[in-house]
Amino acid sequence: MAQQLPRIFTRSFSASSASHQMVKPPVQIFGIEGRYATALYSAGHKEKQLEAVEKDLKDIQAGIKTKGKLADYVLNPSIKRGEKRDFIVAAMGGTKASKLTTNLLGLLAENGRLNKLNGIATAFATLMSAHRGEIECGVTTAKPLDAALRQELEAALKMFVKSGQSIQIKTSVDPTILGGMIVSIGDKYVDMSTAAKIKRYSNLIQSSV
Repeated sequence: MAQQLPRIFTRSFSASSASHQMVKPPVQIFGIEGRYATALYSAGHKEKQLEAVEKDLKDIQAGIKTKGKLADYVLNPSIKRGEKRDFIVAAMGGTKASKLTTNLLGLLAENGRLNKLNGIATAFATLMSAHRGEIECGVTTAKPLDAALRQELEAALKMFVKSGQSIQIKTSVDPTILGGMIVSIGDKYVDMSTAAKIKRYSNLIQSSV
């Protein structure tokens, strides 16, 4: 049943489309959230609604995080699925949300999977980032990077991506690394921290004793 989900989803999202063949996603994401997000990406791509859906999901995620009355209602397991679906579809109808987003929420409510919405939105954001050719790079330093060093680092990291791709740097601070930096880009990981160097030197000294 789970393997049929994307095809069913595509029909639900794009019933007027001449072809129900899935659009190949830029990256593969596994799990229930990944399958929903991939089906949504395929439908959004066909309908040229990717950016609209992305904005909708970001707004919904922000609304859920505030834990207001709507979020409480949406996530309340005691409310019947049909009632919840009708309420959500009606509420979304009064907004500028994409029809694809409305259909997604209605289907999740009907299937009792609204608790997966945040994960689906996160998975969809990952697909959109890959769609735009964005490569996420994590940089950890002992102290915050100043503007000049960040610019220099970004220029150096661009050498590791293909033409048409862009670097999205996310920085974090961890005083325990003492100095230097830890860089992860794609599936590559390089520890150039002072703490790592000290550990290596300590291991070398201990092995020679």
